[in-house]
Amino acid sequence: MERQRLKESFEKLRAEVDRLDPGDEAGKARLDALLSDLERKLADPGDVEHHRTLTAHVKEAIDTLGVEYPGTTAILNHIMVTLSNMGI
Repeated sequence: MERQRLKESFEKLRAEVDRLDPGDEAGKARLDALLSDLERKLADPGDVEHHRTLTAHVKEAIDTLGVEYPGTTAILNHIMVTLSNMGI
């Protein structure tokens, strides 16, 4: 169930990334990389140390994008909660 919620959140985040300001290529690239990392690492649930790094990257993205992109930040917060519920 949690993995399905994450998948849905990833889809929403991907849509948000597509709507970001076209001039913010760095922000788009960073979120694309984060999404790819999330998807790849969740496919391999055994790497606990990398999960910590992944969680830190999501938190950093929330801090960086918070004011400029509130919709993106809300989705990232939802992802953080879901990851936490999964023990990641």
